Amino acid sequence: MTRRETTTGRGLLTRHPRAVTEHATPSAPGWLQVILRVVGSGLLFATGAIHLDLYLTGYRTIPTIGWLFLLQVIAAFALGLAVLAIPGRFVIPSRVAAAAGALFALSVLGGYLLSVWIGLFGFKEVSTTAGIVAGAVEVAAFVVLAALALAPGLAARASAPTGFPIRISPAIAGGARIGAAALAVAAAVLLGVAVTAASAPAAPTATAAGTTLKTTVIGGTTVLTNAKGFTLYSFAPDTPTASKCYGSCAAYWPPVTGTAAAGSGLPGKTTTIKRTDGSLQLVYNGHPLYTYIGDSAPGQDNGNDINLNGGLWLNVPTSR
Repeated sequence: MTRRETTTGRGLLTRHPRAVTEHATPSAPGWLQVILRVVGSGLLFATGAIHLDLYLTGYRTIPTIGWLFLLQVIAAFALGLAVLAIPGRFVIPSRVAAAAGALFALSVLGGYLLSVWIGLFGFKEVSTTAGIVAGAVEVAAFVVLAALALAPGLAARASAPTGFPIRISPAIAGGARIGAAALAVAAAVLLGVAVTAASAPAAPTATAAGTTLKTTVIGGTTVLTNAKGFTLYSFAPDTPTASKCYGSCAAYWPPVTGTAAAGSGLPGKTTTIKRTDGSLQLVYNGHPLYTYIGDSAPGQDNGNDINLNGGLWLNVPTSR
């Protein structure tokens, strides 16, 4: 009997340390979670870089929108670092970082869609390559980060806290994955609709009303405006016979079209040049004229003396 108890005791002593060892040693994170973390953080860095470029090339001068863009840049890089740096074995922080990144991407995309359709803080977005690329990156970021936040089995490899994922029932987890997939599809569809619907501001025809040039006083200087009182600008790379502003540049700096008669009564000489689309752009004293989407009201000159889209922009004094 003594021998039997000793054998049993040895068996218990042999098995117990092994059980403790197996419980205390976490498994290494799976390749899927590692890939999702790297790709998800990379997409957040990409959207941050795109917004930084847009901020530096024009959006910083737009009231309210400018500082929101800067905030988006900071948040994108911060969340990207968090997703990349927090190890998967820290279950709650890693899931929260991934979920925050996914919600950030979705909210930024939502802001873009609102600005395209109805305007946001008085600013209406136009269709540009950068905007479309940013929207696509944000959809991809949401998909990847939502998958990371809801990845099954991530918690099972962590040594602590084991209770957190256990409290999430399979039904809830499955419903969350279906909901995230539905949001991703809806976001992609809405982005496609927005890209199709968005366009650069329509330029008036040569005979349309509203092409008359006017003047206003800004900072003690009399400068040109359009019929609605919005400041007009010149672009340094232009010549008296050719505009150098096309594509996304013309989306942010819409050319002023019309006839030479629009400048009647002004001290300078008003002529026209023909753009590549066949429209006639107004030229004042040798300067092709543009408005700026960063001006949200008459009397503003947010585009004055800034170097954007490949050159310096200046308002146009009537004496120039």
